[in-house]
Amino acid sequence: MADPTPVIDDLRAESGELDLLVAELSPEQWALPTPAPGWTVAHQIAHLAWTDRSALLAVTDADAFQALVEKALAAPGSFVDEGAEEGAVLPPAELLAAWRDGRTALDRALRGAPAGARFPWYGPPMSAASMATARLMETWAHGLDIADALGVVRPPTDRLRHVARLGVRTRDFAFGVHGLTPPAEEFRVELTAPSGQVWAYGDERAVQRVTGPALDFCLLVTQRAHRGDLALMAIGPDADRWLDIAQAFAGPPGTGRPAKGTGR
Repeated sequence: MADPTPVIDDLRAESGELDLLVAELSPEQWALPTPAPGWTVAHQIAHLAWTDRSALLAVTDADAFQALVEKALAAPGSFVDEGAEEGAVLPPAELLAAWRDGRTALDRALRGAPAGARFPWYGPPMSAASMATARLMETWAHGLDIADALGVVRPPTDRLRHVARLGVRTRDFAFGVHGLTPPAEEFRVELTAPSGQVWAYGDERAVQRVTGPALDFCLLVTQRAHRGDLALMAIGPDADRWLDIAQAFAGPPGTGRPAKGTGR
């Protein structure tokens, strides 16, 4: 059974780093458009606050979380945007305080969760470690959208190991959500971390392989960059197909980002 403490610690660090980026923004900067159509910086933070609150309910109040699931089922195409819109109209200071309060409460709940406990979610039930990993993935990805809007670059860290691992583990989900049968064979994935370490997953004898920078792989599976702009290599037709459809987040297939044509 994995100890969730390391990923909870990294989620706290990732959130704190993003907090520093937005804490002193002007009202005009909170209203800047981000790469997500129709979403401003405020929408991005509102979405994180809303999802943190959902995760907190999943961990602490299963009945209240079930009510959220029913609301999502009633409006599958709009409930995420509605949650973001609800928070985005708040004054920036109020929105920032709500995000801080929610993520602090979630941090406390995850650390206090019984060992081995699993919690309901919009997909399969999740452990405390899995819940923290999903929150870190979203915090990092939406943080990238905010950084793009502000014209700044956030240096990657080895906290990306959690996002990379999630991207590997959701391979079969990505095939399934596109109506495809997941490959029966295991893939080998070798990624170069920001620190220079190599993160390896799967049987080293596997024929189907993916290699490249961990940052690029994480950008791909969170659909923050087009495959054509990334330095990822696939060996084998199934691995190649995976890189076209990879998706680490729950929900229907994402539309991804258009190619910039820069190559990496």
